[in-house]
Amino acid sequence: MVSIEKLVYGGDGLAHAGERTVFVPFVLPGEEVRVALKSEKKRTAWATPVEIVKAAEIRITPKCSHFKVCGGCQYQHIESSQQPELKQGILRETLSRLGGVSWPGEIKSHTAAPFEYRNRAQWAVRSAMPRAMGYFLPESSQIVPVDECPVLSPLLAKSFQQLQDLTRSNSLPGQIEEIEAFADSSDEKLALNIAFHEFTESPATLFKFFRDALPQLESLLLLDQKKNRFELFGPGFLTHQAGGFNFRVSHLSFFQVNRFLIEDLLQSVVSGKKGALALDLYAGVGFFSLPLAKTFERVIGVDANLAAIRDLRSNAEAAALAIISHNVHTEEFLKKLDEKPDLVVLDPPRSGLGQSTAAKLAEVQAPEIVYLSCDPSTLARDLAVLLQTERMPDGAKPNAPRYELASVELFDLFPQTHHIETLVHLRMRT
Repeated sequence: MVSIEKLVYGGDGLAHAGERTVFVPFVLPGEEVRVALKSEKKRTAWATPVEIVKAAEIRITPKCSHFKVCGGCQYQHIESSQQPELKQGILRETLSRLGGVSWPGEIKSHTAAPFEYRNRAQWAVRSAMPRAMGYFLPESSQIVPVDECPVLSPLLAKSFQQLQDLTRSNSLPGQIEEIEAFADSSDEKLALNIAFHEFTESPATLFKFFRDALPQLESLLLLDQKKNRFELFGPGFLTHQAGGFNFRVSHLSFFQVNRFLIEDLLQSVVSGKKGALALDLYAGVGFFSLPLAKTFERVIGVDANLAAIRDLRSNAEAAALAIISHNVHTEEFLKKLDEKPDLVVLDPPRSGLGQSTAAKLAEVQAPEIVYLSCDPSTLARDLAVLLQTERMPDGAKPNAPRYELASVELFDLFPQTHHIETLVHLRMRT
């Protein structure tokens, strides 16, 4: 039996047994848990909970029958109102341990409805009989069929059930490996990306099948992976509304997943910002670029995703805004930048900036940086570069400026999961 000391990033609880550090999923701080050893390496062990001998007061009965099985959620056993507080503790610990970044100040939490929030999802299709749709187990090719997923928006939940019924009745076309679905901001229109090993019928026949089966389907992108062939039916995008703007989001472009916190997130990033030049790095479809263009003389949006840049250009044109856009990797853009912006907004993927890009960004000497991170581990690594010049990689200028944290905010964009979205404001030290 072990005593759970705290939760760590990834969803596990941490305990000690003698000289070993033990990681246990689906537990809570202060709980006494009887565990079964799963694996061990040196002084670290991974175990599964067998019995909760002493339960925490905030432990609840999970809403989803697939909890602990499908791998998508890690926190459904925790009262939803308590999850942000626990995530704050994990965030502080991760920043300190991995980046040497101490933040004793307040972390403001932004929350919304804890279920029915996702406007995008990916479902794997099991080809072996009996056929079914579900989710991949973490770090596995095994597919877990599911009957429900309460974090999906009502439209996605309905669409999933329709597709699951087709799959289990063996009516779904063969050789489908994965279906990605996303809904518009009104949760009324549906777009699908469907990956086949190989088309079993003509694309037109496949489109008719899905259009008849899903009346809410607005746009369909089919992929024949064997021939690397795409076929598009419909407009090729859905429209999301936020901040008074209409954002065209194409099949291969990114947009924020939590439909309830989009407005709050947008205002937290752009409110009160103005000046001569703003850089929106990892700009996507222009979610931050468009509102920034209302208060800055110039805005430059940068993204390596060509589909996203095309959407950004279309969205800017529709809003009658002059935004300069570059389809290039952020580090390459920063290497050629020869002017000093007033503001830099960052919304990188889970991998973060990387030390080299963070070092280049520090050399730009922008007075203010707003960094939206979806992984506290990579955020910690990047902040170590931006906040402490002595930790910058080889090749960085020795007189690179040092930044300080002005504020830290937590957006619970993924309730019921271990994922943490962090918004940090940095300002140059004076």
